[in-house]
Amino acid sequence: MKILVTGSAGFIGYHLVKALISRGDKVVGLDNINNYYDVNLKLDRLADSGIQADSIGENLKSRSIRYNDYCFLKVDLSNKTALHDVFKEEKFDAVCHLAAQAGVRYSLINPTAYIDSNITGFLNILECCRNFKIKHLVYASSSSVYGLNQNLPFSIHDNVDHPVSLYAATKKSNELMAHAYSHLFNIPTTGLRFFTVYGPWGRPDMALYSFTKSILDGKPIEIFNEGKMKRDFTYIDDIISGIVKIISVPAKVNPDWNALSPDPASSKNPFRIYNIGRGSSVALMEFVQEIEYNLNLVALKTFMPMQDGDVVETWADVTEISTEFDFNPKVSIKEGIKNFIDWYKDYYFKKTSF
Repeated sequence: MKILVTGSAGFIGYHLVKALISRGDKVVGLDNINNYYDVNLKLDRLADSGIQADSIGENLKSRSIRYNDYCFLKVDLSNKTALHDVFKEEKFDAVCHLAAQAGVRYSLINPTAYIDSNITGFLNILECCRNFKIKHLVYASSSSVYGLNQNLPFSIHDNVDHPVSLYAATKKSNELMAHAYSHLFNIPTTGLRFFTVYGPWGRPDMALYSFTKSILDGKPIEIFNEGKMKRDFTYIDDIISGIVKIISVPAKVNPDWNALSPDPASSKNPFRIYNIGRGSSVALMEFVQEIEYNLNLVALKTFMPMQDGDVVETWADVTEISTEFDFNPKVSIKEGIKNFIDWYKDYYFKKTSF
């Protein structure tokens, strides 16, 4: 297949590009390389994929020096004309749309960035999929869409109409927009609700990365809701294995879908939603203790109240994705945290000394 991966300089996008190339796909990566977090980390991910920083320019295509079947484009999703030109030239079979303005807390500070990227940018992707007859659009949704829902584990068949952050609202909007395009233009769309993805090359604003850095720097870590939180932490390799399987299987109609009792996760159109997580919930303090164990250091802890836009617990019901795609997460929290910290020390050893 020839596949477009948006957000290819991002955490999940970087790993997905490498996995798709390894299985023999032709891949075009697209990213605007914004400064939401350390640009150098994004450039280093690209370099590890074969794209050198000095070859990246505005709308400049750069053939990978490591992989013959990978090229990268620096394009902003809000640039409708540039995006149209990419689709016209490359003629993709499938699109995996991972580019987005991430972060629940940042959406309280800079809401406009979420509308520009997550709404306008997604509309431009949908329009290109419509105009160029894309056979399958897979896109990133989020566990944050569950919002005030407290039915655990979170089920794709539950109502998700009560988000508690603008970020979550934009991800719910993406699912609604995708359904409209599946209905109107028969585009197979699959939305994946990610649950706290972690691992090597992860984002600096995520808990594992920020906690590790602060502990090594001798600075306190902020623990919200007095530590009484749980998350469905999912290791990156498990996430990627699921995405790769799903890309190859376009969403299909649900022949049993009933308009009198509508299932939110499927449709009479080629539209599907799946949770993609480990399927178990881990206490935040247990997570912190595992980081401390691997660093052989005790964290300085500042306990904070619950933050606006956050939820106490996430826990994915992965029944459907496990049944339909043989999705079977294998990496334990112990193994995953160790892998991340080994990577972190190796990566920053080249930049600093411990």
